Amino acid sequence: MSDRLQMLLDRSDIAQLCARYMTALDTLDWALLATCFAPDPTFVHPGGRLEGFAEILARTQAALTPLTRTQHLLGNVSPQVRGDLGSCSSYFHAQHVRTGTPGGDLYVIAGRYDDTVTRTADGWRITERVQTYLWRSGNRDVVAR
Repeated sequence: MSDRLQMLLDRSDIAQLCARYMTALDTLDWALLATCFAPDPTFVHPGGRLEGFAEILARTQAALTPLTRTQHLLGNVSPQVRGDLGSCSSYFHAQHVRTGTPGGDLYVIAGRYDDTVTRTADGWRITERVQTYLWRSGNRDVVAR
């Protein structure tokens, strides 16, 4: 296979990895979420730093399971590949709904993910994800724990 073709396939696989992450969040599919991360991943978010998948999973479950529904949309996905290492920058628009929340049922977060990824025997996986908020709107009480 030509180097160019392999690079295109890798970029497509990394983009699919990012989409799989969003699907796992919206379906609360924790086994699917696990397929997104390499062993010992790091997740840096505006509230702190998570080390290891167990911490990422615990925070994700605590944030999403109380909600009625979420929709995480992904755009401007820009994967880069250098052999078995890569990076990907993408924008997200995350809508969070919790029916019956005083003050309104909707809270939206928009931002960017900057990922470091690695090729594993099981495909591309995230080793580090840095989440940046660009703007937020709505009732923050929707996501209050």
